[in-house]
Amino acid sequence: MTMRASRATMPLAMGPAPSRPAPLILSPTIAASIDSRRSITGDVNQETDMALEQACVQAMPKPWGSTDLLPWSAIEPDGAAIGELWFQRRDMHATEPALLLKLLFTQEALSIQVHPDDAFAQALGLARGKTEAWYILAATPDAMVGVGLKAPCTAAELRAAITDGSITELVQWRKACKGDVIFVPAGTIHAIGPGLVLAEIQQRSDTTFRLFDHGRQRELHIEHGVAAAHPGPAELQAPARHLGNGRTLLVANPHFVLERFDLASGSAWNLSATRETWLVVIAGAASLGSFPVGIGQGCFIEADSVRIEAGRDGLTCLVAYDAASPCPDLLHDVSARDARAPGDAVSQPPLPLPALAGPSNPFTEARA
Repeated sequence: MTMRASRATMPLAMGPAPSRPAPLILSPTIAASIDSRRSITGDVNQETDMALEQACVQAMPKPWGSTDLLPWSAIEPDGAAIGELWFQRRDMHATEPALLLKLLFTQEALSIQVHPDDAFAQALGLARGKTEAWYILAATPDAMVGVGLKAPCTAAELRAAITDGSITELVQWRKACKGDVIFVPAGTIHAIGPGLVLAEIQQRSDTTFRLFDHGRQRELHIEHGVAAAHPGPAELQAPARHLGNGRTLLVANPHFVLERFDLASGSAWNLSATRETWLVVIAGAASLGSFPVGIGQGCFIEADSVRIEAGRDGLTCLVAYDAASPCPDLLHDVSARDARAPGDAVSQPPLPLPALAGPSNPFTEARA
């Protein structure tokens, strides 16, 4: 029998899906800049929305969050700790995106948790599971994360460790540093400590099974967590690699691709997005089409293109899109610098490739 779940009955930490949550606090960014059209794809029977929108930022209060979001957002929390900023489409009548882009701010440790894969989630009547990736934007000297377990264990051993709280001793912990990239496939037990600001791209689902919650007295999801988890060390993560034209591939998996762009001051580019694409600025500034964006701001693009003009201090941004491998035609140089001598570069020197090596596992950073 197929299990069907509702918000009232499903034991989820944060609800089954973040499709259209009620507005809480919206970023005081520029007035909506929306250009949505229709286009015919290669399949004459299928229409695709063309969209270029400045993303709307939604603040989500969390007990482990922060009241100081600068420089990532000018939102004033009004005393409530903000744990997450969600990037949403401004066109609320548009088709629901497949991905969700967030910024997280942790002043306290998050729960140790696990997310289901697509098959497990669909058996519960949900649309999809949750695979995610993070990019560490800022970290205090003692910030820690955990991904996977130190060693494999049986379902019975995992259940016992969740029950008595000793799962904290099984998790593989390591220091977190600015610029680290973390891939967290569904089924990976993971955790995030305090003192971090990170960007997260994920499948658009909030199905979370809590395994340990630091005494907060919230429900644990032992049976679902044990069933969904792969109780062992995290998968090895492929190293980041430069793609040219200021592009660095950070993560590629069947659910999404995550890249970083490093573009030089004054350079001009054309971003051509055939699939759902999210962009967020993490350093510098730029003009995206007709609207300017700075740190913590971004846009949504689908079946459309946008001209990017890097600002005075250049532009570094994260770009995530709904694909399984990097798109070779994603970014093109359209600046007058084409005619310069070969020794002159249009893109900024790329940032150092993120380090993956940990004490005993080359992929040990995390989110929780």
